[in-house]
Amino acid sequence: MFDLEQFIADCRAALAADNSHRHVRDVVARAVADSASVLRALGEPKGAGLHKLHRSHDLTILNVVWAPMMTIMPHNHSMWAVIGIYMGREDNIFWRRLPGTPGKVEAAGAQALCERDAALLGDDIIHSVTNPIPRLTGAIHVYGGDFFDPTHRSEWDPETLLEGPFDPERAVRRFEEANEILENRQGRQDR
Repeated sequence: MFDLEQFIADCRAALAADNSHRHVRDVVARAVADSASVLRALGEPKGAGLHKLHRSHDLTILNVVWAPMMTIMPHNHSMWAVIGIYMGREDNIFWRRLPGTPGKVEAAGAQALCERDAALLGDDIIHSVTNPIPRLTGAIHVYGGDFFDPTHRSEWDPETLLEGPFDPERAVRRFEEANEILENRQGRQDR
């Protein structure tokens, strides 16, 4: 049975044992292995959002809910991350900096994460995220630092793929916009 307070304590203990994501990944993998329990504990998502479960200078835990067909532009975290999916699917596209073209990136790989999957992202990863399915996706994201501190973080324009400063308010607005689209879509289906 997933217990949020115990999960946070287990993540903190894993971080204390090894200041990397290796042991934290094990904690997340154990949690999402019983995805139904995580869903019961966190509640059935009603819309997209970045829900803070824990935030400190060295550890942030989020319940991230992606709207159907939602995409987030390429960005980095400048800290490691562990992603565990408890419902739906999250596709990550990985990007690398182009040599000789400062600030520009190109696609370098991808990974699809399905329910019960847990994945590691290193502190130098640049990725974009898409929920490619027509329903909400729920994921636990654990970060090795304060996710909401924009210092040393970047995002890349989705059209030009040029680097700019990370704007946490824009990230939150993207979830609000996705909810508006979801509500409009559901309204049309109810007619």
